[in-house]
Amino acid sequence: MDTIINNLGIIIYATLMFTPPLLFAAMGSCFSEVSGVINIGIEGMMTIGAFAGAAIGHYTGMPWVAFFCGGLAGMLFGALHAFASVNLGADQTISGTAVNFLAPGIAIMMSKALFDSSDTPPLDVEEKIPLLFNGVFKGNTAWSTFFKNVFSTYASTYLVFVVLIVVWFLFYKTRFGLRLRACGEHPQTCDTLGINVVRMRFTAVCISGFLSGLGGACMTMATTNQFRPVSIVGQGFIAIAAVIFGKFRPQGAMIACLLFGMCSGLKVVVGSTNLAISAQLISMLPYVVTVIVLVLFVGKSHIPAASGKPFIKAK
Repeated sequence: MDTIINNLGIIIYATLMFTPPLLFAAMGSCFSEVSGVINIGIEGMMTIGAFAGAAIGHYTGMPWVAFFCGGLAGMLFGALHAFASVNLGADQTISGTAVNFLAPGIAIMMSKALFDSSDTPPLDVEEKIPLLFNGVFKGNTAWSTFFKNVFSTYASTYLVFVVLIVVWFLFYKTRFGLRLRACGEHPQTCDTLGINVVRMRFTAVCISGFLSGLGGACMTMATTNQFRPVSIVGQGFIAIAAVIFGKFRPQGAMIACLLFGMCSGLKVVVGSTNLAISAQLISMLPYVVTVIVLVLFVGKSHIPAASGKPFIKAK
């Protein structure tokens, strides 16, 4: 029984460690998609945020400042995507794909310029996002270890669920959220009612970039301890799949991110055992689940009616 409790605690710990980067990015994707702008560039925004967080954390030793700067780095590329797709009317998928090429390239270039390597130096414990409730749960019993694994986790884990509540409230309980959703469904009607559709969409994509950048910084400042070119590979697209699974609602995306986070956690847990399973097969688990989810749910999600369509102001 103790073994089952211990293993369950480890799986929950791993799930809560891998979920926050996905959930930050998924909430960012919700902002963009609900406003009617397709944001394929989540992956690139996460990557530049991951680099900025790790690099600034290394130089300043102030994790929360570095974490916030990671969000700003993602917002910068969000603004670039918004300017191209919203203001200039460029193809949104092509613009997002360009961000996915440009942002990682700049991150690796800057890493080599600053550290003479494509990897940033590993962060010390005090340079990472702090652990909460560290040392609170003492003892060697199975339940003590379980509660330690579940609750003694990084502050970003608690923060992401607080942000989720704020985003949900913003979407469904405020005038801004109502206008945002309306711009994704009927932008021409919004324009006739005096709502600045361009400004709403531009703002949504910038918020999308900021939250994606936070997700990237969370990956390199909590889940791991340094930026590497492969730190974010696939995470942005998994976050987009989570949004589709969640029917473009933050609460639905949370459930999907917990599922994908658990798969990533299981990858680590199973990989550390002596089971005769190929390491490559274990590494495939999160991506296989992502494909299955897309096949099962992509046709059942209600996509905003104006999604991917440039807004042309009526004369």
